[in-house]
Amino acid sequence: MNATPHAKADLMRLGTAYFKSKVLLSAVELGLFTHLAASPATEPELRDALGLHPRASRDFLDSLVALGLLTRTDGRYHNAPAADAYLDTGKPAYVGGFLTMLNLQFAKWDRLTDLLRTGGISYDVEDEKRQHDGMYADAKRIRRFMAAMDGINQLAGPALAERFDWSEYGSVTDLGGARGNVAAELVKAHPHLSASVFDLPPVEEVFDEHMAALDLTGRVRFEAGDFFAGSLPASDVLIYGHVLHDWSPELRTRLIRQAYAALPPGGALLVYDVMIDDERAVNDFSLLTSLHMMLVSPGGGEYTAAECRAEMTAAGFAETDAVPLTDLDTLVIGRKAR
Repeated sequence: MNATPHAKADLMRLGTAYFKSKVLLSAVELGLFTHLAASPATEPELRDALGLHPRASRDFLDSLVALGLLTRTDGRYHNAPAADAYLDTGKPAYVGGFLTMLNLQFAKWDRLTDLLRTGGISYDVEDEKRQHDGMYADAKRIRRFMAAMDGINQLAGPALAERFDWSEYGSVTDLGGARGNVAAELVKAHPHLSASVFDLPPVEEVFDEHMAALDLTGRVRFEAGDFFAGSLPASDVLIYGHVLHDWSPELRTRLIRQAYAALPPGGALLVYDVMIDDERAVNDFSLLTSLHMMLVSPGGGEYTAAECRAEMTAAGFAETDAVPLTDLDTLVIGRKAR
């Protein structure tokens, strides 16, 4: 960034960038976009419907206009196309569940300086697993987390169905596959596949509900289990999608080795995450996401595709490859020798 008056203004905008994200997150929390999807409304109507105070409501709504999320015509607010498609709870492409999770985690960024000075909360491997699994003891948190995973995985499922050659494989298991969105996309695109989701037992109820809603009951099975208790399911292809970044490097190594042991000869492990670019200088989103994972989990963080491939090779995989999966995710493929 050059030392010019323009650069000074850019620094000011960068320092206030969180203003924009919080306006969006609060709009999702208030249900604004879902309300406007039913009918455009004036500022007084929105104040009444959403319980907004007149001191801030107009600037709040007009900020969303300036951000391109709303439009305003003759005093009535409408959803812009992106907001209508992705931020209305009634639409199948809704990503607000993920944004809701980010809103709940927003305050954790206040601890960034402490993370940089101390490394975050002290933990051991057992503490790491207990904290993660504790979330599944609360039914409300499970449903909230599953909704967040739906938003994250919307692009990954169709992309995975297209980017990987499934023709030589008969079965696939999505490890930590949540409500089954990715597995659902795979069986829709490749009907020959036998698909299952492996996740903790409390997830099964919401998985069954979701498969029924997708009219895929029986097409995708649920297998209850724990990554760290016993072996993984046998399957031609195993998937870790947005899973390994939840865990410390030690546990990532363990999970990759467990997958290698579970796969048959010729099997494949697919790993996708918001991976850091190998130069660690190009993709600011992945680096910032890594810091976020460090703030919200005791051992988590992003990693590079090169690091993932090295872990796969050390585990015994004969071939590895890395390809872009979505605009945000990288896919690393490990193939076991026949």
